[in-house]
Amino acid sequence: MKKFTFALMALLAFTFSLKAQQYVSTEPANRNVIIEEFTGRGCGYCPDGHRIANELMAANPGRLWAINIHAGGYAQTSYPNMITQDGNTIHGGFSIDGYPSGVVNRSTSNGQSRSAWAGIANQQMNQASECNIAGMAIVNPQTRMATITVEVYYTGNSTVDQNYLTVAMLQDSILGSQSDYGNPSFNPTQWIGNQYVHTHILRDVISESAWGDPISPTTQGTLVTRTYSYQIPEVIGSPNGVDVDIDNIFFLAWVAERQQGNAYRPILTGCKLDMVQGSDEPIYPMIRSISQVGGATCTHTKTVEVKVQNGGTETLTALTIEAAVEGNNYSVEWEGELPQYAMENVEIPVEVPFGNHAITVQITKANGQDVECQSVSTLSCMEWSDFEIEGEEEQLRLELMQDKYGAQITWEFTASDGTVIASGGPYTTLAGGATVTQLNIEHITVPANECVTFTIHDGGQNGICCSYGHGYYIVKDSQGNVLFGDENDGQFGGEASHLLSVRGPQATVEVGETEVSNVDYTHADFVSSLVYEGYPEGVGFECRKVTSSEPMIIPGILNEFGKILGSTDELEHSSIYVVKSFAVVNGETYYGAETTFQTWMEGVNELEETLKIYPNPTSGVLNIQGEDMKSIEVYNTIGQCVMTQEVNGNDIQLNTESLNNGIYFLRVRANDGAVLNRTFSVAR
Repeated sequence: MKKFTFALMALLAFTFSLKAQQYVSTEPANRNVIIEEFTGRGCGYCPDGHRIANELMAANPGRLWAINIHAGGYAQTSYPNMITQDGNTIHGGFSIDGYPSGVVNRSTSNGQSRSAWAGIANQQMNQASECNIAGMAIVNPQTRMATITVEVYYTGNSTVDQNYLTVAMLQDSILGSQSDYGNPSFNPTQWIGNQYVHTHILRDVISESAWGDPISPTTQGTLVTRTYSYQIPEVIGSPNGVDVDIDNIFFLAWVAERQQGNAYRPILTGCKLDMVQGSDEPIYPMIRSISQVGGATCTHTKTVEVKVQNGGTETLTALTIEAAVEGNNYSVEWEGELPQYAMENVEIPVEVPFGNHAITVQITKANGQDVECQSVSTLSCMEWSDFEIEGEEEQLRLELMQDKYGAQITWEFTASDGTVIASGGPYTTLAGGATVTQLNIEHITVPANECVTFTIHDGGQNGICCSYGHGYYIVKDSQGNVLFGDENDGQFGGEASHLLSVRGPQATVEVGETEVSNVDYTHADFVSSLVYEGYPEGVGFECRKVTSSEPMIIPGILNEFGKILGSTDELEHSSIYVVKSFAVVNGETYYGAETTFQTWMEGVNELEETLKIYPNPTSGVLNIQGEDMKSIEVYNTIGQCVMTQEVNGNDIQLNTESLNNGIYFLRVRANDGAVLNRTFSVAR
């Protein structure tokens, strides 16, 4: 199964002292923790062990990791078979008399019950470590080859002359069966329908031995570096093996004091290795993830964050990223510097209908070259109810009829930025019969012009109804009108949410047309009027070349006379621009009318003196005459090039029959490199 090579980069302590570490810290630190959890799909109490391990990892990020080792009598060979030879070897090195059980930093020779893991882990994390460990795994998704570098630096002296370094590959998101004796479940968050999501599963130990590779010296000031080349298998497990999904693997490394046997052999410290995907190709952009930014909002416009990584050897400076949602296409031009293996988040605003919808994101160009890189994800847009109020806030009334188990019920109202406006519960567990109920009345004040989410939770995952009393929830306004909910809304399982757009008096906002002044080669000043009773959240100008759809945002200021002022020195000479002012009020952006202007031209005296365009406006043929012209380009007002033509002479007749009525921008290029811009219109 394993294919690896390793090289010990330094053997002597004085040699180590001459080498600088890339990843590992040289500062003394306490021990990190590795929990090896022995588990199996046939073990009904094991999901509770998974839950406890998950909670310990969440409470100690970057300090504690769990490894689920499927071994022993409850591990099953039916699909998905997650049993490994290395896992069986490690399992056999400890006295295991029940499942789930685990060893925490191998500080005991026998497996410990799940209730003991937290206490032992805290003891270990409060103990000084003799060494630190860190490293990097670079994975080529095309060849499935991983190059793994691990560094160990001794901040103190180990009690023995030789320690053991282990590197292991784990995998998340393996769907399969799982026994679960919980009622209804010990670990409900890992169930999807009738499939259990198995996480941090041991797939392979990359070190030569399941117990690790020997490293020495183990004295203070020693730096040990090991590099492994590991061919990632397509499938691990026999029979009924599981695919090794490169997008869901990660690598852990740890240093143990001793190797094997039932003697005391603690893990001194461990870490999760940084991991990047890479290629030997110069241009190799990758989409690492697609995520929807922010929580629920009362708008169809959603922001998508695309995490892009440079997997090639050449620094990326320009990317064209395209997205498609329900037949609508969006495009973003990114510019910057993205070195090899570095990542960048690129945001794309898209429109999403109600419900769940697929989004396809593609990188189509990188550094000007055509590339093929595509990924698919899912976006959601929750339906909302519109609610208009007259003042700045409104008091809502929540009527919550709890079932018998009120201690399982909680709720909250949250604003669009995630701030909790109000919350309540848990309530009382009622005495008496199984179907008793009790009405709870809550009053909540919500602000105007806010998108509010109401969420109700039931810890029993069975709603507030039916066998334990007919509960429900209703939310009303201050006049008693029902906004959402009814007497049948108790059957929601573990959670239900509603979105409410609270709309107050709408502000009058008028943004004027932009006046442009003091234009030269690269500079222009802008001024526009604003009518609004209050102070906006932001003002400025959007300025773009007519040959581009991407605007440049120019920050503005609002003076005491209600004028928006702004300026820029980042224009290009000999270019036509379109500018419009904007103001942001209550999260909504208001725009003024567009104004067209042209920067000063360079090197066009001869062409400028001879250039003639007639008739303008034109209803058919536009005559263009100029000295030594080479080509012409025609752009519409949204920056699209609608016509190009070679000239190689001093005159041309341009047929405009294919153009709609309106204003167009003409760019004339001369053979000497000069460029001249003109405006013409088509009117029929």
